[in-house]
Amino acid sequence: MKALLGSAGSGPAREAALALADGTVYRGHGFGASAVRDGEVIFNTSMTGYQEIVSDPSYAGQIVTMTYTQIGNVGVNPEDDESRRPFLSGFVVKEFFDEPSNWRARGGIDGFLAEAGVPGICGVDTRALVRRIRDAGAQAGVLSTDPALQAADELVALARRAPGLDGHDWVAKVTCDDPYRWDEGRWGGVGGQLPAPPRPERRLELVAYDFGIKRSILRLLVEQGFSVTVVPANTPAREALALGPDGVFLSNGPGDPRAVRGVREIVRELAESKPLFGICLGHQILGLALGGEIRKLKFGHHGGNQPGQDLATGRVAICAENHGYAVDAESLREAGEPVDVTHVNLNDGTVEGLAHRTKPIFSVQYHPEASPGPHDASYLFSRFRDMVERHAAGDAVTGALVATNQAC
Repeated sequence: MKALLGSAGSGPAREAALALADGTVYRGHGFGASAVRDGEVIFNTSMTGYQEIVSDPSYAGQIVTMTYTQIGNVGVNPEDDESRRPFLSGFVVKEFFDEPSNWRARGGIDGFLAEAGVPGICGVDTRALVRRIRDAGAQAGVLSTDPALQAADELVALARRAPGLDGHDWVAKVTCDDPYRWDEGRWGGVGGQLPAPPRPERRLELVAYDFGIKRSILRLLVEQGFSVTVVPANTPAREALALGPDGVFLSNGPGDPRAVRGVREIVRELAESKPLFGICLGHQILGLALGGEIRKLKFGHHGGNQPGQDLATGRVAICAENHGYAVDAESLREAGEPVDVTHVNLNDGTVEGLAHRTKPIFSVQYHPEASPGPHDASYLFSRFRDMVERHAAGDAVTGALVATNQAC
């Protein structure tokens, strides 16, 4: 395996630069696409799973810095893609490897990013960059692998004019164009893996709103016995209900939930008649629909080592997270809806879970599907199945009841 200090393959190394809005410029070598892209610069602390991170639509509009130093060693393969293509704005690593060493690899991250038009930079002091983001907060930046645009003053000026995430509807850029069915469970088409557990005999119809949904979430929903129809983010409630779902799922996605046009009203209408489960952005949109407010975090939570506590049981799960916004707990109390905060992040006390006291509705800020990350919270998918099944059978059930009676 060869560490890449310049561009992939033979030939001279491509110059590359990352400029932050505060005037800091980092120099390195380019890989991926030859391009100039702006975005909010954030860092991810996961030690594995760079392909899943790069292909997660939740990173649209962001330049992702990996804290783990060596990236590229296992290559990429189509089975591990979390979406149809990468949507992130740029990729920053310390050491990049251009010769993958894994039996499942079908190519390298260099070509993967190049095909998607995403620039990458290696040779950066990522520890220094992460400290700057941690201390000063996430900020706009510009990543250039274009040899014609490497001047520091020009790049900093572009970074300062970058639109950022606040107030922009990034979901519209990643959601599907038309509804589609999904019936693939975990590890579909991948040899050498243990078989998934048997699916429940009774199938339940589910509508999944695509705000930037990950395929691993869809696989776990199928594994719980759901027949899944994925719909675009702006699908009116009446159209979703016309599909005859037993429940509705609200997916993860990128950016500022306050800017996703019309969706909180859709969710408010769905909440009147169907069980709901939201993850990440879906959790935030549910919080808005229930009368809460959203606040921007200093540098967000991105990685596979966040501690989330279930307040009903006191148990702590190590969680995979990827978000820069959070539901404000006080605003929910002021809204007067009978909603409980069920989970909190033990690092900063932010809201990690919600449940309605009188309706079959609950949500979590973190990613119980992980991919990458620990699977401590995967029980939430069976919790949702149980809630939907009981509601379909006519039993009285609420999100608060389910959240309280089932421990992780």
